[in-house]
Amino acid sequence: MKYKVTLNKKVYEVEVEAGEAMLVDEYEAKAPVASAPAAPVAAPVAAAAPAAAPAAAPAAGLAAGEVVKSPMPGNILKIQCAVGQKVNEGDSLIILEAMKMENDVVASKSGTVAQIVVTKGQVVETGSPLVVIA
Repeated sequence: MKYKVTLNKKVYEVEVEAGEAMLVDEYEAKAPVASAPAAPVAAPVAAAAPAAAPAAAPAAGLAAGEVVKSPMPGNILKIQCAVGQKVNEGDSLIILEAMKMENDVVASKSGTVAQIVVTKGQVVETGSPLVVIA
């Protein structure tokens, strides 16, 4: 496979085969590299706005109590509690997959599950509300 890598305004063409890299060509970067950062800056801003809106919507409708938030971005694999269930501090509430690892999200206090904000298969960001404990 061939790759083009730009480093310190120089473009390096690198060919990689079976774990070995070989430099194919090296040349100075031209004007398109300078204008390239301007276009991607606009794209993430537009992409970030829709992602933030759904996270803000559930926050307004949260039940009263302590909110257990996602410690990292990931995928909800399993919900291990139900609304109305009594939980103790340290009990596993949610199984969150992040980077192919299953992580337990545990209750931060003892109480009753007042609301489950997420659904199985949902993708969440760091700090997203998962469960409310009253």
